Amino acid sequence: MDLQPAEQRRRRQREEARRTILDAAEALLVRDGYDGFSMRRLADLCGYTTPTIYHHFGDKKGLTDALLDERLRRLLRRMKRVPQGDDPVENWRGQTLAFIRFGLKHPTHYQLLMTPRDADEPLLPVAEELIELLGRPFAALQEAGRLMADDAEGARQAVWAMVHGLISLQNGLRDVEWSRTLDASAVALLERGLIREAGARA
Repeated sequence: MDLQPAEQRRRRQREEARRTILDAAEALLVRDGYDGFSMRRLADLCGYTTPTIYHHFGDKKGLTDALLDERLRRLLRRMKRVPQGDDPVENWRGQTLAFIRFGLKHPTHYQLLMTPRDADEPLLPVAEELIELLGRPFAALQEAGRLMADDAEGARQAVWAMVHGLISLQNGLRDVEWSRTLDASAVALLERGLIREAGARA
């Protein structure tokens, strides 16, 4: 008797269960936050029993880590597709716009990634890889003396505040007729305020 079709069916069922549980967990976390999240509520939402959820993910931390890992990997794959050349300004601009577009295309994913976690929770390895990737163009600008601001960390936070604001406003106020050039215009304005021309004096 050929057991391969049966094994393939079981594998599909496991993948479907895992996908359904993760999608429901994302919706629950976005709605209630980590403090309001529970396996019982998740079971009610996804239709699988709590023992089944524990079987797939071990515990609440294993589940939330698996969910964040998957969503962060989606973002990381997208950011790795941004062309990187010799010009750190173009690299920074391309990454910034790509990040904004990801947040606008996947609003639930983005909201999940912005949901606060416990302060003592260590960063997932994929999060560390993403942070390192996103930091390269900015570090290159700083090393080349291209940042106008004396406070490099303040400049980074200014970029983050603008990016988060653009994504959150457009995702939250969908009845507003946002300009098609809003994101590019905002990035260009920030670029002119933060980055000096190559060879310009500090």
